[in-house]
Amino acid sequence: MPHIDEIVLSRWVIIRILTGITLLLLVASVAGQFIKHILGYDVAVGFVRLFYLDAEANIPTLFSTMLLLLASLLLALIAIFKKSCQDPFHRHWIFLSLILLYMAIDEASEIHEMLNKLGWWITGRRSGGIFHYGWVMFGMAMATAVTLSYFKFLFHLPSYTKVRFIRAAATFLGGALGVEILEGLYSASHGGENSFQFSMLVTVEEGLEMAGVIIFINALLGYIQACQIEVRLRFLEPTDHREVDAQRHAA
Repeated sequence: MPHIDEIVLSRWVIIRILTGITLLLLVASVAGQFIKHILGYDVAVGFVRLFYLDAEANIPTLFSTMLLLLASLLLALIAIFKKSCQDPFHRHWIFLSLILLYMAIDEASEIHEMLNKLGWWITGRRSGGIFHYGWVMFGMAMATAVTLSYFKFLFHLPSYTKVRFIRAAATFLGGALGVEILEGLYSASHGGENSFQFSMLVTVEEGLEMAGVIIFINALLGYIQACQIEVRLRFLEPTDHREVDAQRHAA
Protein backbone atom coordinates (compact mmCIF):
# COMPACT_ATOMS: atom_id res chain seq x y z
CA MET A 1 0.00 0.00 0.00
CA PRO A 2 1.44 3.41 -0.92
CA HIS A 3 1.73 5.94 1.86
CA ILE A 4 -0.36 9.02 1.11
CA ASP A 5 0.17 12.36 2.84
CA GLU A 6 -2.09 15.31 2.20
CA ILE A 7 -0.73 18.84 2.21
CA VAL A 8 -3.45 21.46 2.64
CA LEU A 9 -2.64 25.05 1.68
CA SER A 10 -4.72 27.99 2.86
CA ARG A 11 -5.42 30.61 0.21
CA TRP A 12 -5.54 33.42 2.76
CA VAL A 13 -2.26 32.37 4.37
CA ILE A 14 -0.55 32.33 0.96
CA ILE A 15 -1.90 35.79 0.05
CA ARG A 16 -0.99 37.26 3.43
CA ILE A 17 2.56 35.92 3.20
CA LEU A 18 3.00 37.29 -0.33
CA THR A 19 1.52 40.65 0.69
CA GLY A 20 3.74 40.83 3.77
CA ILE A 21 6.89 40.13 1.74
CA THR A 22 5.85 42.79 -0.78
CA LEU A 23 5.40 45.42 1.94
CA LEU A 24 8.77 44.55 3.48
CA LEU A 25 10.50 44.91 0.11
CA LEU A 26 8.82 48.27 -0.53
CA VAL A 27 9.91 49.56 2.88
CA ALA A 28 13.47 48.25 2.37
CA SER A 29 13.70 49.93 -1.05
CA VAL A 30 12.46 53.27 0.31
CA ALA A 31 14.89 53.00 3.24
CA GLY A 32 17.77 52.30 0.85
CA GLN A 33 16.93 55.30 -1.31
CA PHE A 34 16.61 57.50 1.78
CA ILE A 35 20.07 56.37 2.87
CA LYS A 36 21.44 57.10 -0.61
CA HIS A 37 19.80 60.41 -1.51
CA ILE A 38 19.12 62.01 1.88
CA LEU A 39 21.92 60.68 4.07
CA GLY A 40 24.46 60.50 1.23
CA TYR A 41 25.61 56.87 1.48
CA ASP A 42 25.55 55.53 -2.07
CA VAL A 43 26.33 51.89 -1.26
CA ALA A 44 25.63 51.26 2.46
CA VAL A 45 27.41 47.89 2.40
CA GLY A 46 25.40 46.84 -0.67
CA PHE A 47 22.01 47.41 1.01
CA VAL A 48 20.93 50.12 -1.45
CA ARG A 49 21.36 48.05 -4.62
CA LEU A 50 20.22 44.80 -3.00
CA PHE A 51 16.75 46.16 -2.24
CA TYR A 52 16.21 48.89 -4.84
CA LEU A 53 13.11 48.01 -6.82
CA ASP A 54 14.52 49.35 -10.09
CA ALA A 55 17.83 47.46 -9.91
CA GLU A 56 18.60 44.19 -11.71
CA ALA A 57 19.43 40.79 -10.22
CA ASN A 58 18.48 41.60 -6.64
CA ILE A 59 15.93 40.43 -4.06
CA PRO A 60 12.87 42.40 -5.34
CA THR A 61 13.54 41.18 -8.90
CA LEU A 62 13.75 37.59 -7.69
CA PHE A 63 10.51 37.92 -5.73
CA SER A 64 8.64 39.53 -8.65
CA THR A 65 9.85 36.75 -10.93
CA MET A 66 8.65 34.11 -8.48
CA LEU A 67 5.22 35.78 -8.24
CA LEU A 68 4.82 35.66 -12.02
CA LEU A 69 6.01 32.05 -12.16
CA LEU A 70 3.49 31.08 -9.47
CA ALA A 71 0.69 32.71 -11.46
CA SER A 72 1.87 30.92 -14.62
CA LEU A 73 1.90 27.57 -12.79
CA LEU A 74 -1.63 28.07 -11.43
CA LEU A 75 -2.85 28.94 -14.92
CA ALA A 76 -1.18 25.81 -16.30
CA LEU A 77 -2.93 23.65 -13.67
CA ILE A 78 -6.30 25.17 -14.58
CA ALA A 79 -5.53 24.67 -18.29
CA ILE A 80 -4.81 20.95 -17.72
CA PHE A 81 -8.07 20.59 -15.81
CA LYS A 82 -10.04 22.47 -18.47
CA LYS A 83 -8.55 20.38 -21.26
CA SER A 84 -9.52 17.15 -19.47
CA CYS A 85 -13.07 18.52 -19.21
CA GLN A 86 -13.00 19.49 -22.91
CA ASP A 87 -13.72 23.09 -21.98
CA PRO A 88 -13.83 25.26 -25.14
CA PHE A 89 -11.74 27.94 -23.42
CA HIS A 90 -8.86 25.70 -22.32
CA ARG A 91 -6.55 27.26 -24.94
CA HIS A 92 -7.16 30.68 -23.41
CA TRP A 93 -5.87 29.37 -20.08
CA ILE A 94 -2.80 27.88 -21.80
CA PHE A 95 -2.03 31.14 -23.59
CA LEU A 96 -2.44 33.12 -20.37
CA SER A 97 0.00 30.75 -18.67
CA LEU A 98 2.53 31.34 -21.46
CA ILE A 99 2.07 35.11 -21.20
CA LEU A 100 2.81 35.03 -17.46
CA LEU A 101 5.79 32.74 -18.10
CA TYR A 102 7.18 35.24 -20.62
CA MET A 103 6.57 38.07 -18.14
CA ALA A 104 8.54 36.15 -15.50
CA ILE A 105 11.44 35.67 -17.92
CA ASP A 106 11.24 39.33 -18.89
CA GLU A 107 11.25 40.40 -15.23
CA ALA A 108 14.44 38.44 -14.63
CA SER A 109 16.21 39.51 -17.84
CA GLU A 110 14.49 42.84 -18.70
CA ILE A 111 13.92 41.89 -22.33
CA HIS A 112 11.46 44.77 -22.72
CA GLU A 113 14.29 47.25 -22.20
CA MET A 114 15.70 46.09 -25.56
CA LEU A 115 12.57 47.52 -27.22
CA ASN A 116 13.44 51.05 -26.15
CA LYS A 117 15.73 51.70 -29.12
CA LEU A 118 13.16 50.28 -31.54
CA GLY A 119 10.51 52.53 -30.03
CA TRP A 120 12.78 55.57 -30.33
CA TRP A 121 13.50 54.64 -33.95
CA ILE A 122 9.76 54.51 -34.68
CA THR A 123 9.07 57.88 -33.03
CA GLY A 124 12.23 59.39 -34.51
CA ARG A 125 13.77 60.38 -31.19
CA ARG A 126 13.71 59.92 -27.45
CA SER A 127 10.90 62.40 -27.21
CA GLY A 128 10.47 62.91 -23.49
CA GLY A 129 6.71 62.46 -23.94
CA ILE A 130 4.65 59.43 -23.06
CA PHE A 131 7.04 57.32 -25.15
CA HIS A 132 10.17 58.53 -23.37
CA TYR A 133 10.65 54.83 -22.64
CA GLY A 134 10.22 53.40 -26.13
CA TRP A 135 8.98 49.98 -25.03
CA VAL A 136 5.78 51.51 -23.63
CA MET A 137 4.13 51.62 -27.08
CA PHE A 138 4.67 47.87 -27.47
CA GLY A 139 3.32 47.27 -23.98
CA MET A 140 0.20 49.26 -24.83
CA ALA A 141 -0.26 47.33 -28.07
CA MET A 142 0.13 43.98 -26.30
CA ALA A 143 -2.27 44.93 -23.50
CA THR A 144 -4.86 46.09 -26.06
CA ALA A 145 -4.51 42.93 -28.16
CA VAL A 146 -4.89 40.61 -25.16
CA THR A 147 -7.87 42.60 -23.83
CA LEU A 148 -9.72 42.47 -27.15
CA SER A 149 -9.02 38.77 -27.73
CA TYR A 150 -10.11 37.81 -24.19
CA PHE A 151 -13.48 39.61 -24.02
CA LYS A 152 -15.50 36.45 -24.64
CA PHE A 153 -13.33 34.41 -22.27
CA LEU A 154 -13.64 37.02 -19.52
CA PHE A 155 -17.41 37.19 -19.60
CA HIS A 156 -17.86 33.43 -19.37
CA LEU A 157 -16.11 33.44 -15.98
CA PRO A 158 -18.01 33.59 -12.67
CA SER A 159 -18.68 37.17 -11.60
CA TYR A 160 -16.33 37.10 -8.60
CA THR A 161 -13.46 35.77 -10.75
CA LYS A 162 -14.20 38.27 -13.51
CA VAL A 163 -14.07 41.23 -11.09
CA ARG A 164 -10.78 40.01 -9.56
CA PHE A 165 -9.22 39.52 -13.00
CA ILE A 166 -10.18 43.05 -14.05
CA ARG A 167 -8.94 44.49 -10.76
CA ALA A 168 -5.64 42.61 -11.10
CA ALA A 169 -5.11 43.79 -14.69
CA ALA A 170 -5.99 47.40 -13.86
CA THR A 171 -3.62 47.43 -10.87
CA PHE A 172 -0.74 45.84 -12.76
CA LEU A 173 -1.09 47.96 -15.90
CA GLY A 174 -1.54 51.09 -13.81
CA GLY A 175 1.97 50.50 -12.53
CA ALA A 176 3.67 48.88 -15.52
CA LEU A 177 2.38 51.42 -18.07
CA GLY A 178 0.71 54.29 -16.22
CA VAL A 179 3.40 55.06 -13.66
CA GLU A 180 6.13 54.14 -16.18
CA ILE A 181 4.87 56.97 -18.38
CA LEU A 182 4.99 59.35 -15.41
CA GLU A 183 8.56 58.23 -14.76
CA GLY A 184 9.48 59.05 -18.36
CA LEU A 185 7.92 62.50 -18.11
CA TYR A 186 9.71 63.16 -14.82
CA SER A 187 13.06 61.90 -16.13
CA ALA A 188 12.81 64.10 -19.24
CA SER A 189 11.83 67.24 -17.35
CA HIS A 190 14.29 66.81 -14.45
CA GLY A 191 17.29 65.59 -16.42
CA GLY A 192 17.61 62.01 -15.23
CA GLU A 193 16.58 59.24 -12.88
CA ASN A 194 19.05 59.71 -10.05
CA SER A 195 16.84 61.37 -7.44
CA PHE A 196 14.81 60.44 -4.39
CA GLN A 197 11.62 61.63 -6.08
CA PHE A 198 12.18 59.36 -9.08
CA SER A 199 12.87 56.40 -6.81
CA MET A 200 9.50 57.01 -5.12
CA LEU A 201 7.79 56.81 -8.52
CA VAL A 202 9.60 53.51 -9.05
CA THR A 203 8.33 52.33 -5.64
CA VAL A 204 4.74 53.08 -6.66
CA GLU A 205 5.22 51.37 -10.04
CA GLU A 206 6.74 48.18 -8.70
CA GLY A 207 4.35 48.09 -5.77
CA LEU A 208 1.35 48.24 -8.11
CA GLU A 209 2.84 45.54 -10.34
CA MET A 210 3.42 43.16 -7.42
CA ALA A 211 0.00 43.96 -5.96
CA GLY A 212 -1.62 43.25 -9.33
CA VAL A 213 0.02 39.83 -9.58
CA ILE A 214 -0.96 38.98 -5.99
CA ILE A 215 -4.60 39.95 -6.71
CA PHE A 216 -4.42 37.71 -9.79
CA ILE A 217 -2.96 34.82 -7.78
CA ASN A 218 -5.76 35.25 -5.24
CA ALA A 219 -8.31 35.13 -8.05
CA LEU A 220 -6.75 31.96 -9.50
CA LEU A 221 -6.63 30.22 -6.12
CA GLY A 222 -10.27 31.15 -5.52
CA TYR A 223 -11.21 29.79 -8.94
CA ILE A 224 -9.33 26.55 -8.26
CA GLN A 225 -11.22 26.21 -4.97
CA ALA A 226 -14.56 26.84 -6.67
CA CYS A 227 -13.80 24.25 -9.37
CA GLN A 228 -12.62 21.79 -6.69
CA ILE A 229 -9.39 21.12 -8.55
CA GLU A 230 -7.07 18.79 -6.65
CA VAL A 231 -3.44 18.14 -7.54
CA ARG A 232 -1.62 14.88 -6.91
CA LEU A 233 2.06 14.29 -7.59
CA ARG A 234 3.12 10.76 -8.43
CA PHE A 235 6.64 9.88 -9.54
CA LEU A 236 6.76 6.78 -11.75
CA GLU A 237 9.54 4.37 -12.56
CA PRO A 238 9.97 3.55 -16.28
CA THR A 239 8.16 0.21 -15.83
CA ASP A 240 5.19 1.95 -14.20
CA HIS A 241 4.43 3.90 -17.36
CA ARG A 242 3.43 0.70 -19.16
CA GLU A 243 0.99 -0.13 -16.36
CA VAL A 244 -0.57 3.32 -16.51
CA ASP A 245 -0.90 3.12 -20.32
CA ALA A 246 -2.52 -0.32 -20.02
CA GLN A 247 -5.04 1.04 -17.51
CA ARG A 248 -5.91 3.93 -19.83
CA HIS A 249 -6.44 1.59 -22.78
CA ALA A 250 -8.58 -0.71 -20.64
CA ALA A 251 -10.70 2.23 -19.54
